[in-house]
Amino acid sequence: MRIFAIGDIVGRPGREAVRKLLPKLREKYSFTLVIANAENSAGGSGITPAIAEELFAIGIDVLTSGDHIWKRKEIFPFLGTERRLLRPANYPLSAPGAGSVLIEKEGIKIGVLNLAGRIFMEGIRSPFEVGEAEVKRMRQETKIIVVDFHAEATSEKVALGWHLDGKVSAVFGTHTHIPTADEKILPQGTAYITDLGMSGPYDSVIGRRKEPVLYRFITQVPTRFEVAEGDVHLCGAVFEIEESTGKALSILRIDEKLNLE
Repeated sequence: MRIFAIGDIVGRPGREAVRKLLPKLREKYSFTLVIANAENSAGGSGITPAIAEELFAIGIDVLTSGDHIWKRKEIFPFLGTERRLLRPANYPLSAPGAGSVLIEKEGIKIGVLNLAGRIFMEGIRSPFEVGEAEVKRMRQETKIIVVDFHAEATSEKVALGWHLDGKVSAVFGTHTHIPTADEKILPQGTAYITDLGMSGPYDSVIGRRKEPVLYRFITQVPTRFEVAEGDVHLCGAVFEIEESTGKALSILRIDEKLNLE
């Protein structure tokens, strides 16, 4: 089977890229499951129930997130009822929502796990301990498990990939919005990539208009960061998984430019 993981969807441009490009990619690669990180899909920060429903309607099966999932208060009750929208599993147990889900596609169960890093981020529970426990629980029902590790530090992402090698089908990083060229199959059969990149405007600074970001860096004066518009791409990776073993057979980076003409 093939699983498509889409990198951080940023604002309206990112949603438009996914809406227009996903059908073509689905036809080409015949995805069994589509996952997307959507924590920045609402104006570049957070997600709303309406946008989550919009993304489900265009063919995304599971939405993952990260530290920005809490930016829009209206999403809190939605997290409690919509299992296809995940928040990182290593947030406190009292936080709204769930960090993993089992989805059945074509008669086969697929586990999706969302974790968040701690280096340069929040002091939450260990993604290594929580991740291992969640994987052990899900492996009682399926060998096919994919992990979105939403983290800042590349070292932490690489380390989690090694930690879960042979226990999950794939570990892919999100959060930094910069696609990495280190895709590989680890020795025990887990596909790994440090960051899928961003689905959004690349004529920008990680999705935001360049001018206010430069102003902030140069002057240190706080200013509003708005979502950029130009050079929009859909970025992610396609994972081919052997159904009987849950091991990855291949990983392919995707970078599709949205042609507005």
